[in-house]
Amino acid sequence: MGLIKVSRCNRIPMDRQPIEIVERKGLGHPDTMTDGIMERVALELNKEYMRRFGGILHYNADKSLLAAGVTNPKFGGGEVVSPMLIVFGDRATTEFMGEVISVEEIVINAAKHWIKENLRFVDPDEHVRYQVELKPGSAELTDIFRRGEQVKGANDTSAAVGYAPLSRTEKVVLELERYLNSPEFKKSYPETGEDIKIMGSRHNGHLDLTIAMAFVDRFIESENDYFRKKEEVKERIVAFLNERYSDQFDEITVHLNTLDVRGRGVHGVYLTVLGTSAEGGDSGQVGRGNGVNGVIPLMRPRSSEAAAGKNPISHVGKIYNAYTHEIARKIVEEVPEVQEVYVWLLSKIGVPINDPAMAAAEVYTEEDFKSVKERVEDILAREIENIGEFVNRLIDGMVPVY
Repeated sequence: MGLIKVSRCNRIPMDRQPIEIVERKGLGHPDTMTDGIMERVALELNKEYMRRFGGILHYNADKSLLAAGVTNPKFGGGEVVSPMLIVFGDRATTEFMGEVISVEEIVINAAKHWIKENLRFVDPDEHVRYQVELKPGSAELTDIFRRGEQVKGANDTSAAVGYAPLSRTEKVVLELERYLNSPEFKKSYPETGEDIKIMGSRHNGHLDLTIAMAFVDRFIESENDYFRKKEEVKERIVAFLNERYSDQFDEITVHLNTLDVRGRGVHGVYLTVLGTSAEGGDSGQVGRGNGVNGVIPLMRPRSSEAAAGKNPISHVGKIYNAYTHEIARKIVEEVPEVQEVYVWLLSKIGVPINDPAMAAAEVYTEEDFKSVKERVEDILAREIENIGEFVNRLIDGMVPVY
């Protein structure tokens, strides 16, 4: 095993820092849609390769794009003029041992199922077009999957970082978006779309939340009706926050759809036909959205690679990206003296993923560092040795990556 290094962290824990900025792009945001669809593609390719060949073949579906369509929103219900386009890009094994794999059919069906499950008003047959550009990979990278080792060699020289615990601001931003896109909330407020973006900024004990939320035009009769329903939604958001987080902040301020201007009709409000800006206002790409822990933490170190759509057995841009966060959570759970921890894993191309070139942790503790250091080193060594169990959970879709 390569170098294992545990050092004392000099930065104070995020919750005690004076300023923090955190973002989350919700389920119907074009970037999150692209991540979700491509991760579903990855899971379906995993199943097909495992079913037919007993192992996962070479693929990566993370260089993908959701191009916005064109719609004409109107009070009472508008129309879709031109559908969205999903371009599936990068590499996939389409033939193995003389057998053809129907990659195009697999990935399109995966996308349609994800859309049906997550976006109430998007018809995957009517509102979306599909363009599959998944080509066979390079000979050397493809050969990694034929070498017979139980633990594969890393496909790249790359590094990832994860941390724990989530700050209270990160928890609010994450949990609020999940609540606003929950079946419970949508049943009470069907006029709200799945495209929700939350930007949280904290200054000492004051949390300021700016929320962009698409409204669905078929439920909005007029401009006045829009602003009335928007105010009702805002009141429910404020109540939710006060019920759960009032003891964690001195003050919480909420702003909803701040671009709205009265008197401009449909042009002055955030109105959509399908509940997502991808229908006509904004495109999406893999990796432009949330980190694997569900948030975009502007004040923290972040991994540079996207995880969604990558294969889960050799691509360290996926494995290490997600595993560093899991290792960090285990360190905080098992070593109570650690108030905050950052974990880094560095791979070397071709070297097995359970033999990283470096595994490093920075821990913030006010207790005896020597005792903490030894226990954290043990956890790092143990988790690296057990990385195969984590990979199996990635293969089965048990680890969220957006």
